[in-house]
Amino acid sequence: MNTAVNTSKIKGAWKMWTGLAVGLLLLADIVLGVFLWETSRQNPESWRSQREKLALNAKLMTGDVKRAEAIRAALPQVGKDCSVFYEKTFSSATSGYSDIETDLDTIASHAGLTTSGVTFKPTVLKDRGVTQLEITTQVSGDYNSIIKFINGLEVSKNFYLLSDLALDSASTGGIRLQLKLHTYFRT
Repeated sequence: MNTAVNTSKIKGAWKMWTGLAVGLLLLADIVLGVFLWETSRQNPESWRSQREKLALNAKLMTGDVKRAEAIRAALPQVGKDCSVFYEKTFSSATSGYSDIETDLDTIASHAGLTTSGVTFKPTVLKDRGVTQLEITTQVSGDYNSIIKFINGLEVSKNFYLLSDLALDSASTGGIRLQLKLHTYFRT
């Protein structure tokens, strides 16, 4: 009798677990059916449009990766070019002041201008290996000479950044130009 009770309990537990498993499969089947029904309701055009957007996005990303690889490959040459620029363009601080003053006087005389005073204000830029030099000077002459002077600054062997200029009329009837330039020295 005892074995008959145990056998009926096992059969009852087995039926319960089997019924639960069948119920879960039925529930999963219903969820899958709803999902398939919802996706079939979408327009094939929207699927095609979404696929085209994804393909375009993939193409753009592939192009970005190629550009990044090209940049990575060019970095060593860029570093060399920067070093050459640094060495050739920026004067040493020991001889730079006289070189700058001579260069500005030469550019002004070739342009037909007169200069009056050059002042320097150095600022050491930490961790950059350079000293920024603010140069203030005044030149006087006619309009064409001023244009030649500015062009001379652009083509000079020295590196100049024209940061400020102010025009004024000179007592001789010409133009007086107050300039503020920046250049850099190697440190």
